[in-house]
Amino acid sequence: MSPAPPPPAFRCAAASVLRDEPVAGTATHVRTWLLVEHTGPWGSDALLDARLPDGVGAALKDRARALRAKILLVRRFSSKPDGAGVRVFAAQADPVHPRIESGRLGDVRDVLDLDLDGFRAGGSTGLAAYDGALFCVCTNGRHDACCAERGRPVAQALGRAHPEETWEVSHIGGDRFAGNMVVLPQGLYYGRLDPAAALAVAGAHLAGELDLDHLRGRSSQPMGVQAAEILLRRELAVTREPDVVLVGRSVAGDVTTAAFAVAGATYDVQVRTTHDPGTATRLTCKAQRDNPVPAHELLSVTRRSRPRPGHRPARSVDACQSKT
Repeated sequence: MSPAPPPPAFRCAAASVLRDEPVAGTATHVRTWLLVEHTGPWGSDALLDARLPDGVGAALKDRARALRAKILLVRRFSSKPDGAGVRVFAAQADPVHPRIESGRLGDVRDVLDLDLDGFRAGGSTGLAAYDGALFCVCTNGRHDACCAERGRPVAQALGRAHPEETWEVSHIGGDRFAGNMVVLPQGLYYGRLDPAAALAVAGAHLAGELDLDHLRGRSSQPMGVQAAEILLRRELAVTREPDVVLVGRSVAGDVTTAAFAVAGATYDVQVRTTHDPGTATRLTCKAQRDNPVPAHELLSVTRRSRPRPGHRPARSVDACQSKT
């Protein structure tokens, strides 16, 4: 009698789909991004494991922690260099004025000279302004198998349709929602993408629209606010990206109250965020222990009779990065 075949390897993305886990309100909370071209290999912890010059990866890791930034290694799907030098992008996912700068460095060590502090404050890194979108697809299978298995086909399809905008990136968070993509400079996270869905999301973005079925959230805001925006957009059937503007937010315990301006009216949205221990499970393929699955519950949507005086669009205030 032949031995029984081994059980199939655990895949966090498949498990997330099976438990019907919503994607809304799961984007990593981060506003400052630095993308550094490196054709690989990357390794599990890309900045430390990739073959960067001695000290560069550790210095970038320290800078990411100090600035609450996301610093990623990137490459084209072909894994061929994108022209001469090292292509770099800096993006600020400001909720009001998102922007990108880009350039080419003669040596990857020069990335440590970029002025990310000044960039966060509204100045320049020293690179040139870049007027375009970036479709950043997470494909690092060394970090999580789902990212490569589901992300690589997405990156290939997008690379063919949008070769200038599309980059593979090392890790953006939320492996269980693979294929994952971040659109910069807005910091729009999308999850559970296959090639067809990714092409639809990219086309919608270039037309100024959001795909609410795959939108995980806006990285410039905490997860509760992300969920509130998506739930309100569904309630009002509003998909134009600039048509919903955050004008205020507060948190009391596990309840987030977010106020949004939409078509001349102001809506208050209340969302409760819970981490029920009874939902604990493996959230990534390599997880060594179970963790609760975060959940966002819509409590109320209230339209004010008139906009409260003194409200303005939210300004850029960096907050601590949340993990997914």
